[in-house]
Amino acid sequence: MTRLVTMLIGVILLTAQAPSAQIAEQRLHLNPVIAKLAEGRTVYGLQAGIDMSIGSARAAARAPADYIYVDLEHNPLDLPGLYQFHLAMADRAMVLKKGNLQPNVALMARFPPEADQSDWVVKQALDMGLHGVIFNGVDTAEQARRAVSFMRYPPKRDSKIPMPRGVRGSAAGNAIWIWGLTTDEYERHADLWPLNPDGDLLATMMIESLDGIANLDAIAATPGVGSLFLGAGNDLAHAMGLPIDHPEVEAARQKVLVACRAHKIACNITANTADDIVRRVGEGWQMIRSTVAAINAARPRLKDPKTAPPPADPFATPR
Repeated sequence: MTRLVTMLIGVILLTAQAPSAQIAEQRLHLNPVIAKLAEGRTVYGLQAGIDMSIGSARAAARAPADYIYVDLEHNPLDLPGLYQFHLAMADRAMVLKKGNLQPNVALMARFPPEADQSDWVVKQALDMGLHGVIFNGVDTAEQARRAVSFMRYPPKRDSKIPMPRGVRGSAAGNAIWIWGLTTDEYERHADLWPLNPDGDLLATMMIESLDGIANLDAIAATPGVGSLFLGAGNDLAHAMGLPIDHPEVEAARQKVLVACRAHKIACNITANTADDIVRRVGEGWQMIRSTVAAINAARPRLKDPKTAPPPADPFATPR
């Protein structure tokens, strides 16, 4: 009997938080990364590679991070595996704990080929319910504009943000299953932040070349771009013909940070150790891609609630 009462309470709670009512009223961001960035907070991410098993997905869903991105640029392009991974990240216990449909960890991915050729892959990924796409090899503002268009639906006649015009096709049945929304509700959320303050999709441009560095300001200024990402910096260092720890490579990183700040978009960098994390947070990077071990080690040193990593156990400490 007690178990039945508990289940009924859970149903009542979810009904009270129904997306058509509460989410619309409170403008709740269903992407936890955007929810934090909109509040001026630092977000932390992990990278997944070839292991897209159910066990890895469950671990990712409760990891001490705000997002995980799957690298399908350097690993096989396994779209069915990516969708199964996303399905396995569904965490009903977390839904009950939080009382809304926002997952604890957002899922993003990056793909081959380069940004100006990958429209069909982006459409597939978004229709699987991903919260963001990382476009590699973005060298120009035109490439960034095309990438943005892949992620947006064509505007409605009364749209307040008609441009850049989207080209995404309307068939998000798999996405609405994962997001837990109706088609109309999903389409209201499935726009790019910060271009649309209510949007829940993040378009990230990877800066990996000398052309990308030369065109930083124009890329960062492209409407719909939500963040710039250097990855580990290996490609940029190779393009410069220098070791990854060379001062000129670091100077290029700092140029990316300056461009992000100037255009009020998030700046994403890889930090492999706790010392690296603390340093980059102090410099103002808002998205830190790292490892669970490094994030856990850095946590005691990051006391400010705005920059602190998520708790190691999402069920032990309020988020």
